[in-house]
Amino acid sequence: MQKAKELELDLIEIAAQADPPVARIFDFQKFRYEESKKERGSKKSSDGGLKELWLSPRIAEHDLEVRLNRTREFLKGGHKVKLTVKFKGREMAHQELGHKVLQEALALLGEGAAIEREPKFEGRRLSMIVTKGGKKKDEQKTKDQKINTEADQNNKQRETAA
Repeated sequence: MQKAKELELDLIEIAAQADPPVARIFDFQKFRYEESKKERGSKKSSDGGLKELWLSPRIAEHDLEVRLNRTREFLKGGHKVKLTVKFKGREMAHQELGHKVLQEALALLGEGAAIEREPKFEGRRLSMIVTKGGKKKDEQKTKDQKINTEADQNNKQRETAA
């Protein structure tokens, strides 16, 4: 205690349960600052973030393949990928081209990708979020519906038998 006062530092008890109790002499304000700095740094380097790739409604086949190769790399890295089709000027008159590009992209990605969020317009942008996965959202829904209808049929059969 006296040594801490001489050095004008704080005496911090580390392990009160230990025999004898463990204490440390250091500047507590500096310690708190360094801890908050570490915490801020860990927030920035979070894996599984969202990456965005821009497409055009008139994108060439090879350009689309290049973007999808990059998408595959992001998915392997554990990221989600937001595929965004940007419309310029009068392209908004043919929004179906954007939907067609996203459907083609999903078909080319194949089984390695699953839709997390369906294509949706955000101003002049049509975007869809894709994650790593085997089954598409729609396929999973139809599978769940089949299971539910089979369960309902089994319940009705039990009721009629009883």
